[in-house]
Amino acid sequence: MEFRTIVDIRWPSFSIGPQAEVLLVGSCFADGLGRKFADEQFLATVNPFGVMYNPASILHTVEKYCSCLREGLGDYLCRKPEVAIMTMGTNHVYRLKATGEIVDNCQKRPQKLFDEEQLSISSCRQYIEEAITLLRQVSPGVRVILTVSPIRYAKYGFHESQLSKAVLLMAVDEVVGSIEGTTYFPAYEIVLDELRDYRFYKEDMVHPSPQAVDYIWERFSDLYLSQEAKQFIKEWHPIKAALGHRPFNPDSDEHKAFVEATRQKIESLRTRYPRLRPIYYNNV
Repeated sequence: MEFRTIVDIRWPSFSIGPQAEVLLVGSCFADGLGRKFADEQFLATVNPFGVMYNPASILHTVEKYCSCLREGLGDYLCRKPEVAIMTMGTNHVYRLKATGEIVDNCQKRPQKLFDEEQLSISSCRQYIEEAITLLRQVSPGVRVILTVSPIRYAKYGFHESQLSKAVLLMAVDEVVGSIEGTTYFPAYEIVLDELRDYRFYKEDMVHPSPQAVDYIWERFSDLYLSQEAKQFIKEWHPIKAALGHRPFNPDSDEHKAFVEATRQKIESLRTRYPRLRPIYYNNV
């Protein structure tokens, strides 16, 4: 007997290989997903210019990111992504009255300096499409995964929050239907339909708990990671556990043998996966 509904997710036309260059831009949910990628040794760049909640601000990040690539700053700030994940949180934006521009961060300035506005479906779609176009100018083969953050905006009121999410969902659906190489991952639906219990939320009852993020990552990795990436992770996890090991007697022969065995495993992994990030042995 099944006591929950499982979200049916359409298989994407592409997969993500081990140590892929992944750009994650968007709400704080993108930060949580980005940490999962980094933990599994993907070359993840997460919100390089800060957390962005709406499609216009996500476009602003992509514009800055692509500008860095064109100016040759990629070595230490931006790298050409193989996969880009954009996570929309809200369609609400704030315009600075003095200039009319949409700001990404009000920087704690007085509210009277801004006008709050809700982007339409067509405006959201336009911002998302422009961001994808810019990314593909600097990285033509980039695959794009769009998602809507499951974090609810209580400050709007929960009905208004749902309306905001609906606008984003409609815009994303139109983009996926019109641009090849883009897919939608239903993080929002997974939390609301599969994890519909407050034990999957943090104490604020708004943000997903670490357990919920773990489950979303599990669903995501099952769907998007290639078999090679899954095999790498299977080999990487024992090494990651060894790196976190705290020895009772660091000077013992047993621990020295353990350290050497771990180093050999890392070097073996690096031989087969040369893009492996630097790994330090402080804990072994």
